[in-house]
Amino acid sequence: MEKKKVLFISQEIFPFLPKSEISTTSRRLPQVVQEVGKEIRVFTPRFGAINERRHQLHEVIRLSGLNISIDDQDHPLIIKVASVSAARMQVYFIDNDDYFKRKTTVEDDKGGFHEDNDERAMFFCHGVLETVKKLGWQPDVIHCHGWLTGIMALYIKHVYNKDPHFKDTKVVYSFYNDAFTTPWNERFYEKLKHDNMPNEVVEKLKDTSFLNITKVITENCDGVNIAVENLSPDLQAIFDAAECMKLDYISEEHQAKELSAFFDKVIEANVLA
Repeated sequence: MEKKKVLFISQEIFPFLPKSEISTTSRRLPQVVQEVGKEIRVFTPRFGAINERRHQLHEVIRLSGLNISIDDQDHPLIIKVASVSAARMQVYFIDNDDYFKRKTTVEDDKGGFHEDNDERAMFFCHGVLETVKKLGWQPDVIHCHGWLTGIMALYIKHVYNKDPHFKDTKVVYSFYNDAFTTPWNERFYEKLKHDNMPNEVVEKLKDTSFLNITKVITENCDGVNIAVENLSPDLQAIFDAAECMKLDYISEEHQAKELSAFFDKVIEANVLA
């Protein structure tokens, strides 16, 4: 039987960025899911805070060079790769000087959220999908970690849904307690129109607060899971209201088996049909 393919996308992965609930989970899960028989690929933004020399990142010329249009402006896509030798896995990095060169991550050096995080999320999602196509690798499910990755569900359901490469791809979103406290750019919904996002989706995103964007993301997922032991009440309410397949928090020792089985259920079900 052909192995199921799981594409992990995360806004931070240890050891490339410091330890956090997201970064450590995003380092561990791909490895253990691979060990129980799934085929994996892993993508993350190449934030300027990542030390390229220390982690031996190098550009993959054959995958780089595509221009991605965000808000009607072209931005060149650069793909880099590094290995996590202990896990026998590669990590692909989405890079672009306009969005990721600054020496920070989603926050600036004063603790404020970058004003273009909406565009960075859009570029990241496009970059991942276009690179996966170039690799000739068709994911059965995309597992999203961190709010910067969540709008992948919108792109799979409404923009790339007619692309044969992704027509059967499902999306699972993990709930963490991370949040952005400054709403995204008020023009976010207009920028999505340039991506041919349907009006019925765009209209729901005029409210660019964290909770509303999370709610819309959840409405477009095939599955959601809780990745932390104590989820905030606001996020728990969104999770509980979700109409897709759900998986509650599971301890680390059982995660590989339970998540792998959950992926199988999501892949085989037509939840949003």
